[in-house]
Amino acid sequence: MTEITAYINRDYKAIDSGENIAAVQDFFADVLFSHFPVLEDGIYIGSIAAEDIETFDLDKKITHYRYALEGFYARTNMIWLDVLEVFARSQTNVVPVLDDANKYAGYYELSDIIKFFNETPFLKDLGGIIIVEKGILDYSMGQIVQIVESNNGKILGAFVSKTSVDTIQVTIKIALGSMNEIIQTFRRYEYEIISEHQEDNYLNNLKERSDYLDKYLNI
Repeated sequence: MTEITAYINRDYKAIDSGENIAAVQDFFADVLFSHFPVLEDGIYIGSIAAEDIETFDLDKKITHYRYALEGFYARTNMIWLDVLEVFARSQTNVVPVLDDANKYAGYYELSDIIKFFNETPFLKDLGGIIIVEKGILDYSMGQIVQIVESNNGKILGAFVSKTSVDTIQVTIKIALGSMNEIIQTFRRYEYEIISEHQEDNYLNNLKERSDYLDKYLNI
């Protein structure tokens, strides 16, 4: 699989802090970026928002509005999940990338990171999805893995997809193994199955009994 750093983009030069506002407005008019990185003497000093630039005086320069720059960025050694978190936390579709020496390396576009995500085995490979829920103090990711693998299942990926004060939900993608046996084992360990599955014999039996009872009562 391609390394995420292959998606570092340099198609557009970073904005210089000495650039005048009119030119930067013209730049944003031609692209669909929500933000774009600003450099001063080659050093990254923050990103300017497209929405903000519309409110600035045309005859001034970016440097006059340093207070409006947003300081988010990713590192070249970040894994893709951490990069995706930067996008989500910053509510942007462009994230500047810095190396370990804080040198500006380019930028990531959200569409490219989504494309990278789509190429991961979690999404690309065939498999079944199970969403389980348990008390937040009682669940164990190690136990979840053990339950799947004890039924000859292979996990393609798992992540915490929802939390509350008392409970936690984990989404698991499974490549191999009997889905029904895995589901029943989760139940034996007091995990609630949130997702619906055709292979779930327990729920299927309950549904059949419910349908039979309905017919009986309607006679």
